[in-house]
Amino acid sequence: MASGTAIAAPVDDELTALVKRHAEAQGSFDVATLKAITAENYVEISPVGEVDPREKMLSFYAPEQKRPSPQLKIDEPLVRVFGDSAVIYTRLSYTMGAGETARTFAMRAGYVAQLKDGKWLLVSAQYTGIRPPKN
Repeated sequence: MASGTAIAAPVDDELTALVKRHAEAQGSFDVATLKAITAENYVEISPVGEVDPREKMLSFYAPEQKRPSPQLKIDEPLVRVFGDSAVIYTRLSYTMGAGETARTFAMRAGYVAQLKDGKWLLVSAQYTGIRPPKN
């Protein structure tokens, strides 16, 4: 049993790195990376509940759309591998501004990845806002 866990760890790390790379590419409007790590049939559910096929997602991150991005922290990864498919959940925490004017918000992100020709590609993502704690 322990050997199965040891074998799974590199895959978990690889998939966690994939979603981190995806989130960072979104933040830097890196369309080339987004194209390289998403499958042709990729679809995402945006934070506002819209269903966005890959082309719509890519157009949102086109260089001419680039604007300042908030600081991003990615944590709490949870990976489940099912053969050549995987589900990855993580928390994305954003901070905009600094000091007294800083604003933070967080989302839970769920991703589905598929192993194609020895390479993991994202086939979907869904984002759900996390309510801020009540003061």
